[in-house]
Amino acid sequence: MKKLAVISAGLSQPSSTRLLADRLATATHAELGEVDIEVVELRDLAVDIANNLVTGYPSAALQAAITTVTDADGLIAVTPVFTASYSGLFKSFFDVIEDKALVGKPVVIAATGGTGRHSLVLEHALRPMFVYLRTIVAPTSVYVATDDWGGTGQDLADRVARAAGSWQR
Repeated sequence: MKKLAVISAGLSQPSSTRLLADRLATATHAELGEVDIEVVELRDLAVDIANNLVTGYPSAALQAAITTVTDADGLIAVTPVFTASYSGLFKSFFDVIEDKALVGKPVVIAATGGTGRHSLVLEHALRPMFVYLRTIVAPTSVYVATDDWGGTGQDLADRVARAAGSWQR
C-alpha cells in the first residue's frame, strides 16, 4: 500500500472521531511502513457535499477529496454515531462518489459514540455499506465510546493496533 486516505466525519473541533482516525493512521503507518497518508475532513466539506447532492456538480474542494479517496490504495473510514447509525454527513459523502469507484479497495472501519451500546453500528451499518460498494472491509473494526478515552488507554491502543494489523497484503 502506497497511499492511504483517512476519512473523518467528526463534526466538532476537537473531535474524538478525528482523534480515533489519527490513531488508526499512525498505527497503520507503523504496521505498513512507508505510506502516504492524506486526511479528508468531511466537516470542512459539509456545504459542498450538500450542494453536490442537489446540483450533481462537485466543488473543486469536494472533487479533490473524492479524488483523494478514489486514488488511494486503502481507506480508513471513521464516523460518529447518531441515532444508532453513521452520520448523515458520512453517508452523504459516500453517496456522491461513483458507486464503482471503490471496488476492491481495502477499508478499515471505525466509529465513535457516547455509549458502548452503539458498538454494533459497525456491523449493521458501516460494514454493509462498504460491502455494497464492493470494498474489502478489514475483519477488525474499532468502536470507541466516551468511557474508552479514560484510564490507561491500553485496551484502546490494543484494539487500534489489531485493526491496523488487519490490512489485506
